[in-house]
Amino acid sequence: MTAIDAHAHVFKRGLPLAANSRYAPDYDATPEDYIRNLEANGITNGVLVQPSFLGTDNSYMLEALRRYPDRFRGIAVVQPDIQQDALRELAAAGVVGIRLNLIGGQNPRFDADPWPMFLKHLADLDWQVEIQAEARRWPELLPLLLKSGVKVVADHFGKPDPKLGIDDLGFRQLLAAGNTGRVWVKISGSYRNGAGLPAAAMPLLRESFSLDHLVWGSDWPNTQFEATTGYSQVRGELDVWVPDPGDRRVVLDAAPRRLFWMTRR
Repeated sequence: MTAIDAHAHVFKRGLPLAANSRYAPDYDATPEDYIRNLEANGITNGVLVQPSFLGTDNSYMLEALRRYPDRFRGIAVVQPDIQQDALRELAAAGVVGIRLNLIGGQNPRFDADPWPMFLKHLADLDWQVEIQAEARRWPELLPLLLKSGVKVVADHFGKPDPKLGIDDLGFRQLLAAGNTGRVWVKISGSYRNGAGLPAAAMPLLRESFSLDHLVWGSDWPNTQFEATTGYSQVRGELDVWVPDPGDRRVVLDAAPRRLFWMTRR
């Protein structure tokens, strides 16, 4: 059976760092290292997300996609003025969306150039815009993204304020977008959100999005949390969050295969 990890990163020491990088690991996390973790935990496929500290130089991730085309899909980081031909080249390599990591930055002006044309190009490719941002920002981000026609993926449970949890008004706005059918949530990175969030959030996410718009990600190699968690531990969390094996098949197979265009292995 196909089982897809929807969120992981690969990199190695010595790669050029983004100019505004706030962090860079002092170890390697190669595609082969990642594959060993997949195979040890019963996972067949993975989605490689460009690490923020590497900026728009997607070359290491693209190399992994080309080396393992049947195993991986990719989420790239690009500038919004990128040409459509360049996006098509990324698509040919196995990229299916772009990521915006807005932590520590400003919300993009999605209604100002060059964003409207960029989002149209993404929608024409049927790509997703994956966003890591504090939940309080969803009320501003979601309306224009949904209007543009792109698919939207919220990283790490939508990142509600750990102090507010499910009472975060931004998280409630994210839940309200479940009825659009064009928003997915990654149930991942629990350690980035406060220990009690998954148990409280899962019933609400299931009700608002249904399982076919929830995907699980390991967030491997769990950067900045390497000392306190690991692949087997985060994979085991999914069994707690989604205890029914049939339900887990939706989260690990049907939902991510549809979102990331995975073929059954």
